[in-house]
Amino acid sequence: MGELVRLDDLDRRIVAALQLNGRASWKKVAAVIDAKESTVARRGQQLIESRVVGVTGVLDHLRCGLGISLVVRMRCRPGRANAVADALADLPVSRFVTVVSGSADVAAEVVVRDHREVATVLVDHLPRPDDIVESESMVVVRKFSNFEEWDTGLLGPDAPALLRQPAPFAGPQGWHEPEHLTEQEFAIAGVLAEDGRASYAQIATAVGASESTAARRVDSLVNRGCLRFRTLFETPVLGLDVNFMQWLAVEPAELENVGTRLANEQSTRYVSATTGRFNLCLHGALPGYGDLYDYLTRVIGALPGVHAADMTLQARTLKRAWVRLDEDGRRAS
Repeated sequence: MGELVRLDDLDRRIVAALQLNGRASWKKVAAVIDAKESTVARRGQQLIESRVVGVTGVLDHLRCGLGISLVVRMRCRPGRANAVADALADLPVSRFVTVVSGSADVAAEVVVRDHREVATVLVDHLPRPDDIVESESMVVVRKFSNFEEWDTGLLGPDAPALLRQPAPFAGPQGWHEPEHLTEQEFAIAGVLAEDGRASYAQIATAVGASESTAARRVDSLVNRGCLRFRTLFETPVLGLDVNFMQWLAVEPAELENVGTRLANEQSTRYVSATTGRFNLCLHGALPGYGDLYDYLTRVIGALPGVHAADMTLQARTLKRAWVRLDEDGRRAS
């Protein structure tokens, strides 16, 4: 892996603003971070063109009836974790893949029609399934917070309200009656998956519609909770050098309470309730290894009803939000 870029203060603030709203105009970003619009536009475009930061449109597969999420932990034969992760990241059903250190070697999220398909994914579609010594899969049954909702905290408490519209899907996300998308809506989502900041004019040209129709369709997808915008970047560019996954076994009576509390932690990027041995899965980011002890004792140690806790550190992430990443954690070109 190459050396990660360290950004100056202005660039970090631009990235933090895009995390709050990946489609925010440079004018709005400039107003929130108190900088000249021309400078913000130039620096922001440089960050995007160099792939330090990117924005992708992501369909909510549960909301759209496209499948269910399974979180998978795998132990691999010695020296085979990277090969397993690479093969898994190449599969179209994988949404997230990372090599981790700790009690597992690879962690992933896959989207399948139902939980019975996970065996097919791991056995029939990987070139060397015998490289996997042990695996466990957990169905995501509720999300308490999602990556798109994370606030880095760099811009102060007022920034989210200034940059974001009230989210129609705010709050815990669970099972619901699915929305049915039209062929045109799927096409629009495909354009935004490639470039989450594509203009309405660009979308209209790509799908053969008028600009006003493209704008209405995008707004409808967002307002129905079908489409979200994920800002992709490696957290070390913001000084958050340690990415980890926290796995908790929580008493069912405390699961809602624990999930909600963790969702409100500054370090939490994502937290969901799952089936299986660990019924709560969390992604977090901290400045350094020294912060892990404080996190385990102050945050995890204070939670009620936790029977077991396991932490794995992300060493190499190969895929996020369906986007394949290169060795530097940037969108593969």
